[in-house]
Amino acid sequence: MKALGHVFKYGDNVDTDVIIPARYLNSFDAQELASHAMADIDPDFVNKVKPGDLIVANKNFGCGSSREHAPLCLKTAGVSCVIAETFARIFYRNSINIGLPIIECPEAARGIEAGDEVEVDFDSGKIYNRTKGTEFQGQPFPEFMQKLIAAGGLVKYTNSKNK
Repeated sequence: MKALGHVFKYGDNVDTDVIIPARYLNSFDAQELASHAMADIDPDFVNKVKPGDLIVANKNFGCGSSREHAPLCLKTAGVSCVIAETFARIFYRNSINIGLPIIECPEAARGIEAGDEVEVDFDSGKIYNRTKGTEFQGQPFPEFMQKLIAAGGLVKYTNSKNK
């Protein structure tokens, strides 16, 4: 399983309240939420993000509230993977639950820039920056995690097993 796309780069402490601002939480429609993703820190994000693109950030991505909409918002907008030095634990859990792959890799977070084209191989954990020709080693995704991602998250995976 792989991801390939261009990078949107953010700094430390990107709060879930910034990923999807509270004023847009009156909708539970994933497409509607995605149309406001990152609106307060990157107003052009929703106009530029393409399916497969990645987010790379520094420390503590997804901190703040336990806003479960944040990973869904990013995934629906087209983000195929988030790479960061560290994630807030609640964001990590919520991402797994909806099938958004996230990777902690400090070297990649520091060595990848906005606009770089990056390929992630979830089987091997390799993160290849095609723009710069550099490679980073993240943790490979265990088979069960890849099944969750392929199914679209924990609930969909569980439902498919119950049928």
